[in-house]
Amino acid sequence: MRIEEIVETGASALGYELVAVEYLPQRKNSLLRVYIDSPDGITLDDCEKVSRQISALLDVEDPIKGHYMLEVSSPGVERPLVKPEHFEKFCGERVKVTTYGMHLGRKRFTGQLTHVTELGIVVEVDGEAYDLPFDDINTAKLSPEWDN
Repeated sequence: MRIEEIVETGASALGYELVAVEYLPQRKNSLLRVYIDSPDGITLDDCEKVSRQISALLDVEDPIKGHYMLEVSSPGVERPLVKPEHFEKFCGERVKVTTYGMHLGRKRFTGQLTHVTELGIVVEVDGEAYDLPFDDINTAKLSPEWDN
């Protein structure tokens, strides 16, 4: 069983949505970071509950060799966008996207997520629309504008 499948099983069994999983391997202490969400938001108690559940499943399946730290948190205001459903849910919002390849001379895009298609997204930056295929998106997250 893959790490993400184990984490998804644990989070969904408790009624939480798995937003993203990040595994950062290190020589001594690796980090497994898990982002969860629910319609009512996420509290510290929610994170602790999911952490205990996931820890137990990871202990049984043992997919990570060596020592690691498990960190469970809410996605926060700069929520990562990973699945097509995430992009659909936040269509119309301001996003920050980086791509693996160049698109019209750039790899970084901060602007409004205007469309979601079967194959990717459209981000409008300074009046210019960029079609970005899902398979070329390296990272994507909400990027709220803060009033100064």
